[in-house]
Amino acid sequence: MRLTIEGQAPLHGDYHPSGNSNAAIATLAASLLTDASITLRRVPNAKHVANVLEIAKQLGATVTEQEPSTLQIQTSHVASRVLDLTTTRRAPASMLFLAPMIARRRHVRIEWAESLSRIRTHMAALRDLGQEIEIDGTAVNIAAVEWDTKSILLTEMSVTATALVCMLAAALGKQTTIYNAASEPHLRTLQHQLVQMGAKIEGIGSNLLTIYGVGEDFKGTTIELPSDHIEIASVAAIAAMTEGHVTIHDVHLPDLQMILKGYERLGLNFYLEAPKNGNGKKSSILHIPEQQNMRVSRLAEETDVSIDTAPWPGFPSDLVAMAAVLATQTRGTTLIHEKLYDNRLLFTDKLKGMGAQILLCDPHRAIVIGKSQLRGEYIDSPDVRTGLGLFAATLCAEGKSVIDNADLMNYVFENVVQKLTALGAQIQVSDL
Repeated sequence: MRLTIEGQAPLHGDYHPSGNSNAAIATLAASLLTDASITLRRVPNAKHVANVLEIAKQLGATVTEQEPSTLQIQTSHVASRVLDLTTTRRAPASMLFLAPMIARRRHVRIEWAESLSRIRTHMAALRDLGQEIEIDGTAVNIAAVEWDTKSILLTEMSVTATALVCMLAAALGKQTTIYNAASEPHLRTLQHQLVQMGAKIEGIGSNLLTIYGVGEDFKGTTIELPSDHIEIASVAAIAAMTEGHVTIHDVHLPDLQMILKGYERLGLNFYLEAPKNGNGKKSSILHIPEQQNMRVSRLAEETDVSIDTAPWPGFPSDLVAMAAVLATQTRGTTLIHEKLYDNRLLFTDKLKGMGAQILLCDPHRAIVIGKSQLRGEYIDSPDVRTGLGLFAATLCAEGKSVIDNADLMNYVFENVVQKLTALGAQIQVSDL
């Protein structure tokens, strides 16, 4: 897919975010823990979700679309004991299906395309839960073992490792305490689902969890997925950078608090209001008014403004590219510090090619000097994590930009290009 963008078109209107795709994947995997019917609402029509949904069907799930974005899942039998190389290479998140496979088939095998060091935390967690692990080259054989009481410490705050442990604890353990658990919003959704299916969980949404399992006695339930906080934050930044006025609905404020604090320091103005329809939902409306002369905002005790990524509830690494682009459009100097992953700031070379003033200090730190007038540019094959940030840069740049191999724009988010076009973005979509 090729996108041709004419920049500096202000966005105006109401934006309705899709459901969280990571929550969709986690709740879909948990749905295979039982033969009872599970209904998922607000499932985004994103490629990332479609890939995992296809794997669920291959594993034996019957999936019925009751209405748009609402799926009913029923799995009378888990059909396979193996996650083969083709499956895990196509969708690394398929690892989450290990939990229902272990719980219901007892002996399973996962084949991994890369070094097993990438899943070291996951395998260590399974061992700590008492599962029998046998390494076979780049594959792992796992045999299920039930337990009464376990207490484990995750070696890192891994989202997928936390999700695996939560599901297995609900299915195989009587009482399990998890220290150093990841706490992202989609894990909270998964934990609420497990509770509705019959488990008891203390500490939902925190880094310390105690889970009381339910064995095989899971119940059917209905889960409504929350709005995608990364999508909301991305659209808010794009609206500000194009000097538009956008109203974003269905915002769960606790998922945006640290992100909005970071945006405030970059000079982005916003205000929140409670919904007026009285439907009982705990959601807010986020208004991004037209921005005038955005400027970095220092606290009195600070000498520099920095945006530092951190495990949740810190500023998410998935927004580091968007924050860097936003920093190019606000007056002042900002340090972008990616503390979690290597080489995620290499995209800044493309921003420099568009006219941004950026000094890449090392693979983890970049200094951004704003405000810069960005110019339209040709961009090829953006990756999932930085693609939306570079897309945002083209929307606020002067002149025309072309993004080739842009299919990944809709990999995690549902129809984000079409939804931004509806707000006034000047985007033409064509085949390569």
